[in-house]
Amino acid sequence: MNLMIVIPCYNEEEVLRETTKQLSVVIDRMIDCNKVNECSILYVDDGSKDTTWSLIEELGQTNKYVHGLKLAHNVGHQNALWAGLEWASDKCDAAVSIDADLQHDINTIELMVEKFKNGYEVVLGIRNDRQTDSWFKKNTALFFYNLMQKMGVDVVRNHADFRLLSQRVLKSLMSYPERNLFLRGIVRLMGFKTTEVYFDCNERFAGESKYSLSKMLNFAIDGITSFSVQPLRWITIIGIVSIFIAFCEVVYAIVAYCKGVTIPGWTSLLVSLWFIGGMLFLCIGVIGEYIGKIYKEVKRRPRYLIEKSI
Repeated sequence: MNLMIVIPCYNEEEVLRETTKQLSVVIDRMIDCNKVNECSILYVDDGSKDTTWSLIEELGQTNKYVHGLKLAHNVGHQNALWAGLEWASDKCDAAVSIDADLQHDINTIELMVEKFKNGYEVVLGIRNDRQTDSWFKKNTALFFYNLMQKMGVDVVRNHADFRLLSQRVLKSLMSYPERNLFLRGIVRLMGFKTTEVYFDCNERFAGESKYSLSKMLNFAIDGITSFSVQPLRWITIIGIVSIFIAFCEVVYAIVAYCKGVTIPGWTSLLVSLWFIGGMLFLCIGVIGEYIGKIYKEVKRRPRYLIEKSI
């Protein structure tokens, strides 16, 4: 079995040496136990601004397992991961995607390989808990998964982008043409024989998380709008409810006029205007998200460009 470990990197100079060291130990152990015949580490530098690529080149010269791709520009985590998986799709029997920060338990890779040999083509890494997360990140993640599931999107709770995919799954994945990538949803959508393995999440070895609040929000919006049209349906429901409220207001106004009751004007008028205006802007924004996605898809721009490889 030939295994490739794909790792997207963005400004990860503080962790790459340790990540390579620990992964090399795991690879040596798997080769010694005949779990794999060959194994390699593929670092994908997503336009880093620090010395990440220089380190990858250095590690490639000193460590026989290390390979690297340098993308010409920062294209985001999902596109960088896609670049690595596409590179691996015709060079290995299976590929494992994992983050560079060592929060995912790398020893779980051995268990993933065992599941693959037992006939599973997709092996998902699931966190046992979120104790290493802050209160804010833990609760926003919980809200995100609940919201996605309520909208009918098939996502696995507490699964990030730590997974094993067989070569057949990788080649099938490459047939998906969309530019708005949400790999957690696409992998579940394909429907190959899937199982799960559970692991304890570690503290980040060094450096800071590259997922800021704005990036997490954008990721959540991309996930929802790429796999669900429920927000558009909600707009229709809001419109129907608004029409019903307006009809009730008209009936109330007519009855009050017939009874000679003075209708209080300014407060109710201002509240109504602000409420309706806010709802209209919200609805236009939701529709704009979908139109923006159509705009990106029809241009068919490449997801990434490779500047160098080792």
